[in-house]
Amino acid sequence: MLFGAGAYIWWGLCPGFFLLMLPATAPEILAHRFVWSAVMLLVLLAVVRRLGDLRRLTARTWLQLLAASAFIALNWGTYIWAVTHGHVVDAALGYFINPLVTVALGVVIFRERLNRWQLLALILAVAAVAVLTAGVGDVPYVALILAFSFGFYGLIKKVVDADPRVSVTVETLWALPFAVGFLIWLQATDQAHFVNYGVGHTVLLLLAGPMTAIPLLLFAAAAQRLPMVTMGLLFYLNPGLQMAWGVFIGHEPMPPGRWLGFALIWLALAVFTGDALWRARRSAQQAPTDFQESVRLPGPRSS
Repeated sequence: MLFGAGAYIWWGLCPGFFLLMLPATAPEILAHRFVWSAVMLLVLLAVVRRLGDLRRLTARTWLQLLAASAFIALNWGTYIWAVTHGHVVDAALGYFINPLVTVALGVVIFRERLNRWQLLALILAVAAVAVLTAGVGDVPYVALILAFSFGFYGLIKKVVDADPRVSVTVETLWALPFAVGFLIWLQATDQAHFVNYGVGHTVLLLLAGPMTAIPLLLFAAAAQRLPMVTMGLLFYLNPGLQMAWGVFIGHEPMPPGRWLGFALIWLALAVFTGDALWRARRSAQQAPTDFQESVRLPGPRSS
């Protein structure tokens, strides 16, 4: 529970860390995030003696992780831009919507079936996006990009046959040449902020690697030990903290239309989570009965 809460609280407080990196731009921060994450994860694989796993991955897995790298780059880049441009509340909305987007993608791609409560939750989510679009006067692009990019990233990770530490390392390795090339270009054109703003700023950019890798490791440790329903409930710590940051620290505008849209999203999540809890409890109650049926000895034969 502490591992899971630590991961989501860490992610929820990330806006404060990325704001400290200004005046570095969002693309520059993203490049540093990939470079130093790759370095840290390679060191981690060496320590746990899993570097050999990189050679044993199939070409199909490498291509799957290339797609995952593209989606997580889009997600990270959009999130950093949102934080550094005063759109933390929009980012929070994206992560509130994400569980419902994941369900919708499961229906479309894996032909999973919805029950009536899940369908109601999705209808409420669509209504929330419509209300936000009408109330704010613009489609919530940041939220939708974050929700769908992370949703597709999760779908790819669902089918990848690799250790999580290895797969995340490969994702950063795919992006590494582009990130390094971009940073070299920034330095050559005197647009870099890596060493031009003092030692403290340089250290902050170097810490982008641990800041990315540590919550991923906490998340992996929690996912191995906790039921999925518990992980799902802990997930809401992340967008909840982000929204609190945007409203109370960033003082981002919250007109009535935005509050109504968020209220519909929270109602959809309440319906979705309540259904998940009910089904999990029913499965837990059903399991002992199924076990008893499976071990019941046949009765005496009638003569």
